[in-house]
Formats: sequence, structure tokens, C-alpha cells
Amino acid sequence: MDSSIILTNEQIENKTRRIAYQIYETNSSEKEIVIAGINGNGYVFAEKIVKLLNDISDLKVTLCEVKIDKKNPLSKITTDIDKSTYTNKSLVLVDDVLSSGTTLMYGIKHFLEVPLKRFKTAVLINRNHKKYPVKADFKGISLSTSMREHINVIFEKENSYALLE
Repeated sequence: MDSSIILTNEQIENKTRRIAYQIYETNSSEKEIVIAGINGNGYVFAEKIVKLLNDISDLKVTLCEVKIDKKNPLSKITTDIDKSTYTNKSLVLVDDVLSSGTTLMYGIKHFLEVPLKRFKTAVLINRNHKKYPVKADFKGISLSTSMREHINVIFEKENSYALLE
């Protein structure tokens, strides 16, 4: 199976920085914000965004891990922080790739049970194959791919990249 690099480490860093600035601009009137990363690569991507937000803003940024069973998204979804921590706050739900929208949709559903001040979504790669009416408010790149193709984001300490397989 052939694979090609669609994002290099430098491109991922640039896109992450741009997303962080967009999140900051959208929330510039806030004192604090919650960045909620979906377990796995979504959480790794959220960590990168949080680091940049801490560098570029004076916002109090809370990182949250959203635990979703991606094979069975109807099972209970939990977070590693208490709901009171994000109640009435601005929250951004983060994942690495938005493909069908299933994972993001169930993640959104979880947060709808709590009153939020503002709710946005961020993804590194937005594919145009949605089953659900969910969109990414902040995205690094949008790609039209075939349903047979798979996007794999590899986050490594010194060299991250995204593959189209």
C-alpha cells in the first residue's frame, strides 16, 4: 500500500500555531478556557495547542482529556477533570482528524449536558466525508479524499507528520 506525507513536522507546527492564535482571538475576552482533547492523538494535539496558548496569551488554559471508546462511541464518555471545572466556560473540543464526524459528534453530545459559555471544535485535518452535521471551527487543512484512503497522524517528540494511506 502506498502512502504519502501530506503534512510535514514544520507544516503541523505552523498549522497548530495558527489554530492556537485563532482560538485566542475567538476567546480574547475570556479569562479562562478549556481545551478538551479526545483520547489518543486528539489529546496530543490538544497538548500542543495548550502549550502555544500559554506562550501567546494570558488566558488560564485548562487541559482536559475526553475518553471516548472510538469503536463503541455510545458507551459512557468521561473526562479527566470534573464537570464543574468546565461549567460556564469557553471550551474547544480537539481531535487530530475529522473523518465521518462520529467521534466529534459523541464528544459534542457529552459536553451538551453541561452549560458552556462557548463551544468550538478544532482539528488538524478535516476530511470531507461527514456522516453527521458536525464541522470544525478551527482546522489546519481540509482534504477531499476517497473513502478507501486513510489518514494517519504520527506525533513524535521531534518529528510529527501526517500520512495519506
